[in-house]
Amino acid sequence: MAAFWTGVLGSCAAGAAQPATILVLGDSLSAEYGLRRGSGWVALLEQRLAREKIAARVVNASISGETTSGGRSRLPALLSQHRPSHLVLELGGNDALRGLPLTMTQDNLSWMTQAAQKAGAKVLLVGMQVPPNYGADYARRFAALFVQVARAQKAAVVPFLLQGVADGPDPTRLFQPDRIHPREEAHPIMLGNVWPELKKLLS
Repeated sequence: MAAFWTGVLGSCAAGAAQPATILVLGDSLSAEYGLRRGSGWVALLEQRLAREKIAARVVNASISGETTSGGRSRLPALLSQHRPSHLVLELGGNDALRGLPLTMTQDNLSWMTQAAQKAGAKVLLVGMQVPPNYGADYARRFAALFVQVARAQKAAVVPFLLQGVADGPDPTRLFQPDRIHPREEAHPIMLGNVWPELKKLLS
């Protein structure tokens, strides 16, 4: 009998020690566009996890130019392949740049959040904003939809990935010449925006 309980307890301990798998599904902001490999915020996240001795592996499935429709089409296979415990969903910016309907973006984000949750993953939505030249009403509604989806789906949310990068006194300083993609020195700030919410989900 003692041997039985030892086996059961040992198997429970092994299950508890299983590392988390964090799937990052994003666009160029998460795919190190224009950066040295290993210098983007997702790579910095891996380093942060190691420093804090949090057992987790990171799968970066981000693609430059990705839209929420592209992410929606790829997500089922990614969930099946990697079986993530956590999904960081950083999509929507390219939808806005292309002027796609906000209802479509919101529907795609909702669908991906639900699909990941049904697969057993905790979801962190990472929001974006667009410049005011897109129209004040569009910009306001776009920025708000990430929080709306998170609230409706009971997911975590970072309202604005580029807080402290795009809204500073001299925002161009932290951007590459295209004024769309952040420079390497902006990525620690971006991780600083994501980390507090992600850490809550990991604890």
